[in-house]
Amino acid sequence: MNIAKPATGSAVPAGGRGFASTVSAAAFFCAFLSGAHANENLIELSQDDTQWVMPAKNYASTRFSGLDQIDAENVQDLQVAWTFSTGLVRGHEAAPLVVGDTMYIVTPWPNILYALDLADGSVKWSYEPKPDRAAQGVACCDVVNRGAAYLDGKIFYNTLDNHTVAVDAETGEEVWKTKLGDINRGETMTMAPLVVKDKVLVGNSGGEMGVRGWLTALDVETGEIAWRAYSTGPDEEVLIGEDFQPPYPQDAEPDLGVKTWPPERWQIGGGTVWGWISYDPELDLIYYGTANPGPWNHNQRLGDNKWAASIFARNPDTGMARWAYQWGPHDLYDYDGVNENILVDLEIDGQMRQVLIRPERNGHMYVVDRETGEVLSAEEYEHVTVTRGIDLETGRPIEVAEKEPKEGEITRDICPAAPGAKDWQPSAYSPQTGLVYVPHQHLCMDMKVVETNYIAGTPFVGAEVEMYAGPGGYRGEYMAWDPVNAEKVWTIEENFPVWSGTVVTAGDVAFYGTMDRWFKAVDARSGELLWQFRVDSGIIGQPITYQGPEGRQYVAVLAGVGGWSGAVVAGDLDTNVPFGALGFVGAMQDLPQHTGPGGTLYVFALPEERADTTPQEAPPADTEPATDAAPPEPQEETEAPLPPTEQGTDAEPSVEQGEGAEAETPPEPAPPAPAPDEPTPGGEEGQ
Repeated sequence: MNIAKPATGSAVPAGGRGFASTVSAAAFFCAFLSGAHANENLIELSQDDTQWVMPAKNYASTRFSGLDQIDAENVQDLQVAWTFSTGLVRGHEAAPLVVGDTMYIVTPWPNILYALDLADGSVKWSYEPKPDRAAQGVACCDVVNRGAAYLDGKIFYNTLDNHTVAVDAETGEEVWKTKLGDINRGETMTMAPLVVKDKVLVGNSGGEMGVRGWLTALDVETGEIAWRAYSTGPDEEVLIGEDFQPPYPQDAEPDLGVKTWPPERWQIGGGTVWGWISYDPELDLIYYGTANPGPWNHNQRLGDNKWAASIFARNPDTGMARWAYQWGPHDLYDYDGVNENILVDLEIDGQMRQVLIRPERNGHMYVVDRETGEVLSAEEYEHVTVTRGIDLETGRPIEVAEKEPKEGEITRDICPAAPGAKDWQPSAYSPQTGLVYVPHQHLCMDMKVVETNYIAGTPFVGAEVEMYAGPGGYRGEYMAWDPVNAEKVWTIEENFPVWSGTVVTAGDVAFYGTMDRWFKAVDARSGELLWQFRVDSGIIGQPITYQGPEGRQYVAVLAGVGGWSGAVVAGDLDTNVPFGALGFVGAMQDLPQHTGPGGTLYVFALPEERADTTPQEAPPADTEPATDAAPPEPQEETEAPLPPTEQGTDAEPSVEQGEGAEAETPPEPAPPAPAPDEPTPGGEEGQ
């Protein structure tokens, strides 16, 4: 029997030498007790399916909810419960939080935090951090924000100009505000924090500006820096010490963060930390990925460029690294390794393994032993031309030499393109089906590298890129992957990259959004399209689900196209310049014909008369993965009863269970709804 379950556990003492050397034993004991208590509270809250207290739902980053009031049989009856307009027209990537009777959302710049009443969406309060306007000019790929985190009556989030703030969840009053980076060096902050024990964990953006990446831990009560771990440089600054045990011998040599770079290049070498962090309370380890090395022109940074394009496991109290695995030594293609790490326990080859599942930029689905960092499998989940697999003995990719970019010469048919097979948009995992649900892109590119010079606060790239659709002519997929058997179960082809996050529920329904303005619900076992609703702007946000005070289940998502993939719309870029937005415009020249900019929160629910508000127990975590589940009966087409003007299921894909099943291409959508009455922003490239 193949068993799959989310990682669980309770906090254990860390006892790292780096922490103990800076505080007394008594202070450490008090800090540990306080942190452990906070951690237990947050674990309990994350297991309460009526709420959604962190962007990934839980520390294991499963984005799975045990709610099942909305299921494959009745999801066709979903309707709009209420909406909220942010009044902004840049990319909306954040996941809402739900704590008690309040929803919290964070906007793109100027990073306003709203507290909304769950009953009707009315504004309880708003907090405006007033970030520096100049931060917009150095943001790589739009002025986005990926959400907030909660602990003990405080909301924590980052601002574009490198501040982390703590806000009172009841009143909206600022508790503390800490500056962590410098926009004059090209640094920004867009990631969602993770709170672990008494630490708020945050990282920086700006790898295309020659920024040196870091992960920083802040004290939850004061905002003071507890520790900072750099991605490059000497072991002392990367926080690699005596307890470091990398999975592969070649990575055990001291100071590889310096030795694998040309002299001093590690100081401007990228490896930023702007993606997702997971936490295993039982092992007491956090897991996160580092972004690409800089510049893109690999000839200017010979060597493996550690520890960019890597996965770290660290002690959350001290920051000290337990292990690190560089999946992309000497990255050639701007594969930012900040993707999510889903923590589950799987039975593999007859043995239970504590693993992390990671849909990587290079098109390989990694299953890694999260205690040791050893790669157990890494099969392709997307079309790949740059590698011929992963050597499991060394963990290194088997590269295709002819795809190495050269100066002054265009290298063609590089697949995946620079955003990778999957970018930041997070996947979900269902313990009921044993499947991972992956929104991703299907893009290739042509690339030429050129010599570039470093000037602080300006682009440090050294490449010309033009992206385009991969084989088959479509640009995105939403798929289900079996991590035990390392194979694709079903897939849905989409016209544009699937740049939204996803959520899956105990009702066997998975939700995701598209850049051409559809919010969709599909059968988690078969991939059959069950329902879709047309919103006012393309969706790149992260859907969540929760239970309202009256017992109804709701699904919420922010619509508002933008981000790197949607910069052509949100930034009003010239579609005749394919190299715009670091090459993404070439793949998205027709996007303005399908969506305008916008910024609206949509909240859906079943009609009151259809919603069974009887409390239901969440399903057990130990469930056998589905392998031969029969698809449900087709659902009849329905019209959603509330605006916007285009809804329904007029493009049901034909999806069959089994590897390689694909959705039919939907018909050409109707013209987009009018954008809000706000000037369209100018053409600065922004991430």
